[in-house]
Amino acid sequence: MAELLRMDNISKAFGTFYANKNVNLDIEQGEVHTLLGENGAGKSTLMNVLIGLYQPTDGHIFMRGQEVHITNPGVAVEHGIGMVHQHFMLIEDMTGLENIILGDKRHNSPLLQIADDRKAIEELMDRYGMEIDLDEKVGDMSIGMQQRVEIMKVLFRGADLVILDEPTAVLTDLEVEGLFDIMHSLTAEGKSVIFISHKMREVMRISDRVTVLRRGETIETVRVADTTEQELADLMIGQKFTENTYQKVTDASETAFELKGVSYQPEVKHGGLKNVSLAIHKGEILGVAGIDGNGQSQLAALVTGLLKPESGEVIGPDGSAIGLFSPSAFIETGLGNIPEDRNKMGLVGDMTVAENLVLKATEDERFSAGHGAWLKLDAIREHAERLREENDIRCTSVEQTARSLSGGNQQKVILARELDAHPKLLVAVYPTRGLDIGATEFIHDQIIAQRDAGCAVLLISADFDEVLKLSDRITVLFEGEIMGTYPGANPPIKEISLAMAGK
Repeated sequence: MAELLRMDNISKAFGTFYANKNVNLDIEQGEVHTLLGENGAGKSTLMNVLIGLYQPTDGHIFMRGQEVHITNPGVAVEHGIGMVHQHFMLIEDMTGLENIILGDKRHNSPLLQIADDRKAIEELMDRYGMEIDLDEKVGDMSIGMQQRVEIMKVLFRGADLVILDEPTAVLTDLEVEGLFDIMHSLTAEGKSVIFISHKMREVMRISDRVTVLRRGETIETVRVADTTEQELADLMIGQKFTENTYQKVTDASETAFELKGVSYQPEVKHGGLKNVSLAIHKGEILGVAGIDGNGQSQLAALVTGLLKPESGEVIGPDGSAIGLFSPSAFIETGLGNIPEDRNKMGLVGDMTVAENLVLKATEDERFSAGHGAWLKLDAIREHAERLREENDIRCTSVEQTARSLSGGNQQKVILARELDAHPKLLVAVYPTRGLDIGATEFIHDQIIAQRDAGCAVLLISADFDEVLKLSDRITVLFEGEIMGTYPGANPPIKEISLAMAGK
């Protein structure tokens, strides 16, 4: 195959820290090439260099055999490079069509050429088998359709190289299949895809070649046909990777938290809860299985005090019905929470790692004098350093902003903060979404350790394998209703799968 892109000895330094060091990457025309590495391995930095958001400290980039200098994202577009970011860059109050054409400079006229653009986009949709409601506001679209809008933005600008950063992290299984169909259509036409993912089964299925990065350096490039999942995992973490298995608890008895006949907007098919009853026991993990968008977010919001049920009772750890629904009231009952969206709900991005680690304890006498009026900065820094070491949070300093950390390290900050409070109930919502296998294993170990210490854990995940691996009992949620509860030891997988489909 002809070479489309070559990155030679790319280095990117931030002060004395090298996020990329002498990285080599070559992309052939018409291939899906996966970039694999742990969180913080330098994948996003390398792609930000490629699209012109960062300028390399050293190294050269070649497109179609000619050296190019990508000084900004506009130059990347001119060279046929487009990126779909993990967190979409869309304006929610604008329609799909408006988002796709926004900023495009193909017309000389200062007037919008809406009809011509719509026709061109519809032709592209037909060509690549993409369904998009161009007149729907992005804020009203499903995550899968928003992603298709992002891909269409890139194709509309003439990209020959499409970068997909963690594209399946927030998609349902059906949407993943649709995305893979689009990727096949692109490569069949000679376009190339750089695929960034941590899901080994997806990598093995969709990729032609894989380049592994570790700690900012290229380790190896291999053809998928010549390797295995185990070999890739070992290359990624730099040692033999062995997945842990956990004993199941079958005798948990004392109830720590209970919902009795709880409903919230039951008329809303994919955003309500209908007569939900469930109990979470001390020292067990209750896993909630289901396809994303069947009431999981509402259940998590209700169990963490963000929503008040319209009917039914919520019984707290002390055995009494909860009357006041607020996050602070629930925290006082002993709640720990790993939220669905770590950036929006788990961290304050512009605050430091140290500050985020004490967000819920600013009135604790260890860290303040006068009920939070005067913070003990040295004590906060010492506390942060201890948690950093215990939780393997990889950062240049605890004074670094949370926003600048990789996804896995952001999740470790949240976990460290929540578990340091020794919660009675831990609500873990999609706790390993977008994380590499090493970070995922660490999070799983920590959740199991909390269970073994007597904590009740509510695990909500769209990753069925994760639910099966961690849960002592499994309850299935479909369109806001409980379809059944099953044992975590020797679970009836076929029965659970049918329940997840509403059967």
